[in-house]
Amino acid sequence: MGTNLSGKTAVVTGSSKGIGYAIAESLAEAGANVLVSARNAEEVARAARALNARGSGHVVGVVCDVREHDDVRMLISRAVEEFGKLDILVNNAGVGGFAPVAEMSPELWEQVIDTNLTGLFYACHEAIPHLRSAGGGWIINIGSLAGKNAFPGAAAYNASKFGLIGFSEALMQEVRYDGIRVNYIMPGSVNTYFNQKEPDPENEWKLQPSDLAELVMDLLAFKSHALPSRIEVRPSMPPRK
Repeated sequence: MGTNLSGKTAVVTGSSKGIGYAIAESLAEAGANVLVSARNAEEVARAARALNARGSGHVVGVVCDVREHDDVRMLISRAVEEFGKLDILVNNAGVGGFAPVAEMSPELWEQVIDTNLTGLFYACHEAIPHLRSAGGGWIINIGSLAGKNAFPGAAAYNASKFGLIGFSEALMQEVRYDGIRVNYIMPGSVNTYFNQKEPDPENEWKLQPSDLAELVMDLLAFKSHALPSRIEVRPSMPPRK
């Protein structure tokens, strides 16, 4: 029997497709009311329609650019207005953006840092008072193995994901006694839409979005006296180099 989330309210950023969509789908199928969000209004509406047809929880689509504080404030407020409370925040919104530092434009740097790190702060900052009011809950941040493994051409992306780890570790210690459980997941290669690419059916060796969704559901079901704050997950058999 899976986790029963009936009566719970969840917000998932970056959830119109890929990893975020798979997480939102699992939450809705477990009975949670879910707000899906992304920047593209058409994709958000399509995702909400599809999820409402599949899950037992009610799904609402909200257009949100996590780089904009007002957008994030509105997203979190909408969850509370629609369903009366907030129990689960999954920070999945993220972008790639790769170039050597000497060739990287300030605009690319800002896009990556503002989406992957500042947007994370905005969502947590707005959500924490509501999670406290609900008596606790979960913040689950989707990071990357690039948060501990730097590589050339990825200075902005590495900085954002290294930052996510430090942010999550500090936040976990700040809110643990409020009953708010902070977890972060660090996946390796995932067959998804990352960096404006389409999922490739030939990449069966990669992790699938459903793998990350399953980990999120495992975290939500974990015993309250133990906190698995960090999970690393990678393809078990990548191509040999």
